[in-house]
Amino acid sequence: MATLGTRLFTMFKGEFVGQDEFANRYFREKKTPAGRRERRWVLYKGDDEASSVPPTWHGWLHHIVADSPATKPIEVKSWQKPHLPNQTGSAAAYRPPGHTLEGGKRDRATGDYEPWRPE
Repeated sequence: MATLGTRLFTMFKGEFVGQDEFANRYFREKKTPAGRRERRWVLYKGDDEASSVPPTWHGWLHHIVADSPATKPIEVKSWQKPHLPNQTGSAAAYRPPGHTLEGGKRDRATGDYEPWRPE
């Protein structure tokens, strides 16, 4: 959740640029003072989680690309997977076999493992 100061700054000095598939809203400064590059920021939907910003919007936020994905969509390659925010700490987090929350039991080691023994 954005602070009151961020919301007021957005209301008075921000210009809406676009929204991503996670309903995060992106803004830029209406008037940029001479000698300074424009400010760009995001108001997150729900928790402030930076990993919920897709790569296309990340590039625009960090001035890697000049045009926002809302004005000039970036071509998505056939081999690209859809963006997923970081799942760590959630119920959807990856847990390898043998993890305590996955039962704590894992398959026995096969015959190709040989432990190190100091001499």
